[in-house]
Amino acid sequence: MGVAVRHASRIILLHLLLLVSSHCHGCWARLLSENRGEKFMDHRLSGFSEIDDDDGHVHAHVNGMSHMDHLVMDPRSMIFFTLDDLKPGKTIPIYFPKRDPSSSPHFLPREDTESIPFSSRDLPRLLDLFSFSSDSPQAKAMEDTLKHCETKPIEGETKSCATSLESMLDFVHGILGGKSPRFRAISTSHLIESSTRFQNYTILEAPRRVPASKMVACHTLPYPYAIFYCHSQESENKVFEVVLGGENGDMVKAVAVCHLDTSQWNRDHPSFRVLGVEPGTVPVCHFFPADNLVWVPIAPTPSMM
Repeated sequence: MGVAVRHASRIILLHLLLLVSSHCHGCWARLLSENRGEKFMDHRLSGFSEIDDDDGHVHAHVNGMSHMDHLVMDPRSMIFFTLDDLKPGKTIPIYFPKRDPSSSPHFLPREDTESIPFSSRDLPRLLDLFSFSSDSPQAKAMEDTLKHCETKPIEGETKSCATSLESMLDFVHGILGGKSPRFRAISTSHLIESSTRFQNYTILEAPRRVPASKMVACHTLPYPYAIFYCHSQESENKVFEVVLGGENGDMVKAVAVCHLDTSQWNRDHPSFRVLGVEPGTVPVCHFFPADNLVWVPIAPTPSMM
């Protein structure tokens, strides 16, 4: 249970950082120096999510082949499943990246990130700022992140790249907010964990539907400081918490989202190749890695109404 407690603490820490950042003027230079070089290299090479440029779907890990040809498929694409798979006893091959949050880039205060350029046209200046050569893996990762953040959203999608915790919460508030907005973040928890990234997982109990009329998904992107790609879609989605048991003894309480309308997605989206389906024909579901967040409204209680 210790892992679960530590995981919950990391979610709470995101909220606390909002308060800490207002008392941390000038911290960004120190934090940047902590995240240069090897730490950032590790973050880039440890199975980070990539965005499909055309459809904006952040869960497009390394492109795979067909669902029937999974033995030669890059396992990082094995995060997709169908709504019909969500039943106890179902076994699904799943890739969960194993990233150490303590070695991941940190959020910087908004006042600091607003003083740092964040655009492709400023990439040479940024590489100089962070002391990365133009032909380094870090430079390529930064270029990809900037381009992904600059792509236009697909029809019915609202998106933003949050460069600070404050900007993330502002975006979530704008999507889920109202006169008295209340929302919370949920994420995947590794209750019992091994070093195995890709293995067969069995659904151990009936998945729990998370009531959410709207949701915002926020995904980490590789950069010297924390960047989250946050987006919301007008089309209907279903959010679930699923308890999984791995064949190597892992136990995961995973967050999953099912997109009921994929008709606007790029035909080359990896999910269609993994599942062997066409856009708009069936709901497409996927699991979230532990360092991604799903924001959902908090349902009002009778005392709040």
